[in-house]
Amino acid sequence: MRRALHGVLLLDKPLGLSSNQALQRAKRLFNAEKAGHTGTLDPLASGLLPICFGAATKFSQVSLDADKRYIATLGLGRTTTTGDLEGTTLEERAVSIGRAAVEAVLPRFVGSLDQRPPMHSALKHAGRALYEYAREGVQIERAPRAVTVHAIDVLAFEDRSLVLDVRCSKGTYVRTLAEDIGAALGCGAHLAALRRTACGALRVEQAVTIDTLEVLAPAERDALLLAPDALLSDWPAWRLSADEAARFLTGLRRRVEAADAPHVRVYGPDARVLGAAHITAGELIPDRLLSPLEVQSL
Repeated sequence: MRRALHGVLLLDKPLGLSSNQALQRAKRLFNAEKAGHTGTLDPLASGLLPICFGAATKFSQVSLDADKRYIATLGLGRTTTTGDLEGTTLEERAVSIGRAAVEAVLPRFVGSLDQRPPMHSALKHAGRALYEYAREGVQIERAPRAVTVHAIDVLAFEDRSLVLDVRCSKGTYVRTLAEDIGAALGCGAHLAALRRTACGALRVEQAVTIDTLEVLAPAERDALLLAPDALLSDWPAWRLSADEAARFLTGLRRRVEAADAPHVRVYGPDARVLGAAHITAGELIPDRLLSPLEVQSL
C-alpha cells in the first residue's frame, strides 16, 4: 500500500533516464502516494532533479520558476539536426580558434536574450510535443521567448571541446545557446553533454543517486528527505500564533505590520510550515496552503 509521504528528494538523475522514469523509480522506492518532479531533464542530461512528495508538490512551482545552473559541454566543429548528440550530422568544419576568441564571443550571450525554442523539445503545439512533429519532418512556427543568461564561464577548452558553466533563468534552452555560440565562433557546435548543478538554492552536491537509494534501508531513504519548505528557503519566514495559524489555513487574510513582500513562507507556533503567502498593504495573503492533516503529519 502506498503511503502519505511529505518531503523533497534531491536526486542526481543519471544519463539515459527521462525525468519521468527517474520520478517513477524514486516514487516506487519510497512507496509514496503522490510525487512530482520540478523541471524536466532530457535523457541525455544528468544532474539535479528535485522530486516532491505529498505536501511538497504544492511548492513545486517555486523550483520550476527558479534560476538554473548547468555544466554544458559543446562539441565544436559539428552541427546536428537536433542540436545535440542524438541528431545526425548537418555539417562539419575545422576548428581553428583559441581561448581568446571564445572569451570575446561569450559576453554576447549574457543578459536578456530572445530564444527560439528548438523543434526537438517538449514544448507543446496543439496538444503535441514539438519533437513529435520534428520526427515526422514537420516544421512548426515558434515565436522567440525572452530568457536571461546571468553568467557564462569557461571551465575547459581543448581541441574541439568547450566546457561552460552557465547560470540562467528558467526556460533557457542550453542546446540553442550552444548552437548560437558555435555559429558566433564560425565553426558551429552541438551540445555534447549537459549536467544541471543547481535549481535556485539547491545544489547537486546535496543530491543522491538512484543506485544509492536502491541499496539503502527504508529508514535511511526517509532520512534523506528535506522538509517540504526546503524549496522556499530563500524566502523570508513569518510565524503565526495557534489561533492565527488555524485561521490562515482556512484561507483567511491576516493583518500584519510588515512591508510588502512578494513571497513569504508561513509557520505555526510549533515551526511547522503552513504554506506560502505574500504581504500587500499590511495583509498576509495565502497563496498555497497545506491541509491541516498535512501539517499534522510533518
